[in-house]
Amino acid sequence: MNSISVRALLVRGMLAGLAAGALALVVAYFLGESRVDAAIALEEAHSHDHGGGGELVSRTMQSTAGLATGVLVFGVAIGGIAALVFCYALGRIGRFGPRATAALIAGTALLTVYIVPFLKYPANPPAVGNPDTIGRRTALFFLMVALSVLLAVAAVICGKRLAPRLGNWNATITASAAYVVVIGVAYAFLPSFNEVGKDFPAGLLWEFRLATLAVQATLWITFGLVFGWLTERLLVPSTDSVRTGNGAANRAATAAG
Repeated sequence: MNSISVRALLVRGMLAGLAAGALALVVAYFLGESRVDAAIALEEAHSHDHGGGGELVSRTMQSTAGLATGVLVFGVAIGGIAALVFCYALGRIGRFGPRATAALIAGTALLTVYIVPFLKYPANPPAVGNPDTIGRRTALFFLMVALSVLLAVAAVICGKRLAPRLGNWNATITASAAYVVVIGVAYAFLPSFNEVGKDFPAGLLWEFRLATLAVQATLWITFGLVFGWLTERLLVPSTDSVRTGNGAANRAATAAG
């Protein structure tokens, strides 16, 4: 794949990420922000400290411009990274076309970058969690992300090396099982945090976590669909173009004859 194609795919990946971020922003605003507001209201109701200074950024700014900036920038960033992964993966992970490869990358990213770490360290709304452990919890979450991604890459490499001996299906099953086993070991040995107060509504906590999962699912599914469509248009010649090219070649051959 030449540098022009890589550049074109990178631009399309960022555009697809922007579109995915815009749709994820809608989901985050309508599903997530109401749960955040409810959690903040609970936190304020249980707080006995009324002497603190004003907040640096208003809640209105956080839930509008701040949310939009964060989600859109994240969408563009992951779109660019996923496009570079696509450039490497196309044709190397099986006989998949551009759309199938884009969908496979998006689905794998959703699983490894978010769902696997989420199951160990789920998102918590305001008023949940000890402020003294937030740094440690954040570091462990990103450690889980890195571990999940690296193990997924190792599983793909392992699967490709086992394929000539075991066949594609058995090699895929073996590599996937190894990934699950090692992730399970990481789940068992990494520390867990159970800092949800007894007075925090379980329903609100569940709804908040489902909302965060819906945002990520929307982001990656939309990216996979949009990027797959864009790459298909770029890399696969349309039927009309093929017919036009064949017609021109036939006319040239006739004129030469």
